[in-house]
Amino acid sequence: MINNIYCIGRNYVEHAQELGNQVEEDPVVFSKPNSALIVGNTITLPTFSQDVHYETKLVIRISAPAFQIEPDQADAYYDSVAIGLDLTARDLQADLKSKKLPWLLAKGFNGSCYVSDFVAKQTVPQPIHFGLAINGKTVQQGVSSEMVFSIKQIIAFISRYIALQPGDIIFTGTPKGVGKLESGDTLRLTLEGEMMAELQVE
Repeated sequence: MINNIYCIGRNYVEHAQELGNQVEEDPVVFSKPNSALIVGNTITLPTFSQDVHYETKLVIRISAPAFQIEPDQADAYYDSVAIGLDLTARDLQADLKSKKLPWLLAKGFNGSCYVSDFVAKQTVPQPIHFGLAINGKTVQQGVSSEMVFSIKQIIAFISRYIALQPGDIIFTGTPKGVGKLESGDTLRLTLEGEMMAELQVE
C-alpha cells in the first residue's frame, strides 16, 4: 500500500537545463496527494490544462521508519524500486511560478501520478536504467548514476525534516526528454529494458 508520495525535481542536469532551471545545492522536494494515483492503465488528461507533460522517474519504496538518518545508513530504509510517471500541467505550473505560488495544483491533480509494480532492489543491477517510449519511439532514457543527488542522499535529506514511514514512495527525478502528452498516445515504461507498464492516454 502506498502511503505518502514525495518527488524530487531538477535531479538530472540536462533536464534542469531543458526547462531553463538551475541545479540547486539541495534536493528540490515536493509532494503529491494519494488521490493523484492512477488506478489502472488509462491516463485521463485534465480539462483545465492544454499542456500536460510526462516525466518518467525511478521510484523507491521506504520499508522502515527513517528520521534524521545519514546517507550511509539509507540502504537499510528502502526495499524496492519501480518506474513512475509524474504528470505536470506545465501551463498551470508556469502561471503559479510566475506568481511565486506553490506548484501543488499543477503537480497533484487527480490522475497525475502513476507507479508500476515494485521489484526488490536486490534483483536490479546498479546503476539502474529506465525509460519511456511513446507510440513506439523512445523519448526518455535515464540511469541512476547520472542523478545529481543519489538515492541515499535523497532519503537522508528528506529524513532531516520529515519522518519517513513504510509505504512512503519517492520519485527520484526525471532525465531529459520531457514533453506533451496527446490523446491517443501509448506509453511504455521500462526498467533494465523490460516493460513494466503500458498506458493509454485519453
